[in-house]
Amino acid sequence: MNESVDVVDMPDQLTAFDALMHRGEANPRTRSGIMAIQILESAPEWNRFRDLFDNASRRIPRMRQKVVVPTLPTTAARWVVDPDFNLDFHIRRARVPTPGTLRNVLDMAELMVQAPLDISRPLWSVTLVEDMTEGRAAVLMHMSHAVSDGMGSVAMFEQIFDFTPDAPAKPTAPLPVPMDLTANDLMRAGISRLPGALIRGLGRTVSGAAQTVARAVSQPVTAATTAIDYVRSGSRLMTPAATPSPLLRRRSFASRSECLDMPLAALQAAAKAAGGSLNDAYLAALCGALRRYHDALGMPVTTLPMAIPVSLRAEGDPAGGNRFTGVSLAAPIAETDPVKRINTIHAQMVMRREEAALDVVSVIAPILSVLPDAVMEVMAGSFTPADVQASNVPGFPGDIYLAGVKILRQYGLGPLPGVAMMVSLVSLAGVCTVSVRYDRASITDIDLFARCLTEGFDEVLALSGNLTARAVVTSLPADA
Repeated sequence: MNESVDVVDMPDQLTAFDALMHRGEANPRTRSGIMAIQILESAPEWNRFRDLFDNASRRIPRMRQKVVVPTLPTTAARWVVDPDFNLDFHIRRARVPTPGTLRNVLDMAELMVQAPLDISRPLWSVTLVEDMTEGRAAVLMHMSHAVSDGMGSVAMFEQIFDFTPDAPAKPTAPLPVPMDLTANDLMRAGISRLPGALIRGLGRTVSGAAQTVARAVSQPVTAATTAIDYVRSGSRLMTPAATPSPLLRRRSFASRSECLDMPLAALQAAAKAAGGSLNDAYLAALCGALRRYHDALGMPVTTLPMAIPVSLRAEGDPAGGNRFTGVSLAAPIAETDPVKRINTIHAQMVMRREEAALDVVSVIAPILSVLPDAVMEVMAGSFTPADVQASNVPGFPGDIYLAGVKILRQYGLGPLPGVAMMVSLVSLAGVCTVSVRYDRASITDIDLFARCLTEGFDEVLALSGNLTARAVVTSLPADA
């Protein structure tokens, strides 16, 4: 009897939010590429590595699908299996420059994540980087944000990782059926379905209005008041919660990343000691680092705008696509007491999560997705983004393996959509990693900033009571 093969369930149509991410690939200021970096104990055998991703591309539809956008917006863009899919275009092999440190790997990764993905092909690549120090290797997984968000990508790539070094190979999935579908074909199909789509859209609008009225009747407010409250809530969510820092105001096309390692249990204990969550402690440590950097350069600030993604994923949602929104905090930079910083951040996060318009991004995305590029660029230029974006992606609690080789660390490099820095926290097997990708025009003193990072996180880790818990910058040059 043939062993069953699990294939990740994903819808074919792009949501309006995903379509915005896809359009952003063409513009370096809105490019949404994300990268996961795994540090491996040793280099896996190449043929086994390639076979692993060949099988994964059969199980995870997005790995063999490209986006077809209709010539005119008569229907949503679609994911279709690429009839010209070439695995060897997406799977690469490289050697790290001497001396083979993580710093060298990060510099390679920066060049990759800054480059646009080929939107005529599936939107991902994987590069095996060999010849690191101590016989280690790295895997650089580059993917467009149009494919999925951080939480979704973790679910997707469970198909690639194993939980034991000698796990049997997963059964080979059948090849997905390719589809020849042009932009004109999709436009014409949309035109033929347009009357029915308009009727269904009108029905959804009427149904939504009826539900709003029903909620209004059951509460001591009017429907008009409910709508006004929603608009006000949306405005609060879309508006930066603080004045941007003058020190971080400049933007360029050059970026750099620093990475920290620290014990996950120590950060959790620090959060508990202060009455906050792991995420609160993480953000408070980042605020402490930013305070030190601003003070050292003689430009102290009280607060600055910090954007935090909040997952909207529900149980049963497919792994593909983006299901998150963003909330803006007035990051308490000037507060010197780490406990007070944690409590301030916690209170703001609770308040933001209770906003009525938490889903405002998905509401306005359909409108934004049909605007011409020129209009989108004008709107993007008039919008004041946050200085900092900081995400927290739960990883795996135990050891994981790739092609039979143990993964020692995972780091995440997020996009820089007009912000000074993107910070990503990832956990794996009891170790917490924090990756800070920043604009070189905003952060100009790289050595000072690295010191401020360790000091900011060490200050919060000290709350755990673990006297040996320290944040280690793993991305400095070997002679630093």
